[in-house]
Amino acid sequence: MTMTMKTCNKLLSLLLALCLMVTCLAGCQDDGSKADENSAAEFVDYVAETKLNLNSSTKKQEVTVKSYIDGDTTHFFVPTSLCDDGVLKARYMAVNTPESTGKIEEWGKKASSFTKEKLMNASSIYIESNDSNWNVDSTGDRHLVWVWYKPKDGGDYRCLNLELIQNGLSIACGSVSDLYGQAASNAFQQAKREKLHVFSGTTDPDFYYGDAYELDLKHLRTNISLYENMKVAFEGVVTYNNNNSVYVEEYDAETDMYYGVSVYYGFETGELLNMLKIGNRVRVVGSVQYYEAGGTWQISDVSYREFKPTDPSNTIKISEGHAAAHRELDADTFLNGTMDMETAVSLDSEDVETKNFKYADLILSTSVSMKNLQVVDIYTTSNGGNNDGAMTLTCKSGDTFVDVRTIVLYDANGNMLTESDFLGKTIDVKGIVDYFSGSHQIKVFTSSDIVIK
Repeated sequence: MTMTMKTCNKLLSLLLALCLMVTCLAGCQDDGSKADENSAAEFVDYVAETKLNLNSSTKKQEVTVKSYIDGDTTHFFVPTSLCDDGVLKARYMAVNTPESTGKIEEWGKKASSFTKEKLMNASSIYIESNDSNWNVDSTGDRHLVWVWYKPKDGGDYRCLNLELIQNGLSIACGSVSDLYGQAASNAFQQAKREKLHVFSGTTDPDFYYGDAYELDLKHLRTNISLYENMKVAFEGVVTYNNNNSVYVEEYDAETDMYYGVSVYYGFETGELLNMLKIGNRVRVVGSVQYYEAGGTWQISDVSYREFKPTDPSNTIKISEGHAAAHRELDADTFLNGTMDMETAVSLDSEDVETKNFKYADLILSTSVSMKNLQVVDIYTTSNGGNNDGAMTLTCKSGDTFVDVRTIVLYDANGNMLTESDFLGKTIDVKGIVDYFSGSHQIKVFTSSDIVIK
């Protein structure tokens, strides 16, 4: 009986061991299968696999860059036989990068800098049509093209469209029926699988995740009433400081214009004023307000939290050593010119509409220069206040009259400048585009910005 029990125990132990072995083997097999299912597929360089065929039936043109706009738009110099003005506005086929102009989006700046870096370091650039014709997009103003570049350090031409997609910097990839559509689709799916950039689920180090609308100054200037009492953030160069306000401007390559705004800092002191020094490039965060007394828009409620330097609501200095543009213009364009611009229908809609702007309204608060103005009349402020001695010079240029308004000006010896210094003279001026008493003017802050000829 005892031997039988021992034998049974041995048999039971053996069976248990066999079960454990089977379970272990089954588990290993399951783990191996799951590993096979979840293991990353081999990364394919679809850009390297796709070749430029200069002998194919598509249209091709070697180009050079005029302006870098954003990740999927570049302006190229081309022969006038292709575009009358010698500039082709290229919209990249199959690519839709996040916005780095207008309303700024996550990864938009990364995509824009990626495109710029590749083209700046190219020894040759070609654009190629999608078929046998040069085609334009829905705006009728931009050509849909594939962009190829040859790196300076050698190698084959690389398709920048595919490279943006392959690096996860495009939120779309067009249609597989496009010329390189299948490669674009494959690269897009691979970027999603590899979780690159826009598909990473991680934060963009170049994007501010605060409660302000991230904009550029062109978008703010052309849509400013939509943002009334809203917190906005934008970048630009500080050009002038006067009467508790600074003027900030930024260049827009697409329109080849500067856009600006007045930033009221009030009676703030300390670190904020160091941020807003003339010549600094800054990121300003503040509230859009309508200044009733002047009939203009400005940014106010600007602050800096010294003990929270990474707070996205902070105004910060980006760099220093910049200068006002002082874009030269003529009096007739200044006062009589107009431009059609696309504007947003609402803050919550992607729809746009075309609006006709006065040119002077578009360039409010930007630095400008104007030459050969004949001073024909002068009004001097004399109401017993701090502005006594400030002047409004009525100037003539051709058949156009333009006002140049000054603060109280002094010469190098500390003597106040008066009407006799300017009346009947021809002058060149530099200043800020201002709106005062119902008209657009050039406001001058220093005597050195008026040159008597």
